[in-house]
Amino acid sequence: MVDWITSNDLQPYEAALSTMEARAAAIREGRAAEAVWLVEHPPLYTAGTSAKLADLKEPDRFDVHWTRRGGQFTYHGPGQRVVYVMLDVAARGRDVRAFVAALEGWVIDTLAEFGIRGEIRDGRVGVWVTRPEKPPLANGSPREDKIAAIGVRLKKWVSFHGLSINVEPDLSHFGGIVPCGITGHGVTSLVDLGLPVTMADLDDALRRTFTGRFPPLG
Repeated sequence: MVDWITSNDLQPYEAALSTMEARAAAIREGRAAEAVWLVEHPPLYTAGTSAKLADLKEPDRFDVHWTRRGGQFTYHGPGQRVVYVMLDVAARGRDVRAFVAALEGWVIDTLAEFGIRGEIRDGRVGVWVTRPEKPPLANGSPREDKIAAIGVRLKKWVSFHGLSINVEPDLSHFGGIVPCGITGHGVTSLVDLGLPVTMADLDDALRRTFTGRFPPLG
């Protein structure tokens, strides 16, 4: 069984990181079950192992946390569901690419619960939605906005960190960084897309779609 944990208060980032690392160690040692932890953070930026300092446009706007997860700069804040996944990847096939693809698929399945078509793009991490109602890019390509970010770390085949889905964050807060190092596209949220979705609605959808991508072990 996977433990589902929901924290209703805003979680300080460094404390959350310590909690994740402790749980991942317990999973590796067989002292705890796998876990999915649903949190929100106060406004902050995190930098992954590929982050470029030039992409931090406003370094004094919010606290910046340098992490060892994959990826580049990401914003976290109220109105965004952060999903920390502490799963036994060794028991789930020892295939990192397949694991990341399963996370992407889980987000896409969850968005589909609300009638949103989430898509993956080569060379652009995260999950994207096409915005035909917005002006196209200069090259004529349709505008695509990012709705979810993914960045994980594995230690001895147990994952931590995870993904984030924008429910109703302040989208202007993304302006202090180049999100995931990607320019030319925007950021959106479920509410920005015109959907009256609450955090509880999203949490329910995440639970409904989880086992489709992460079947029970054993």
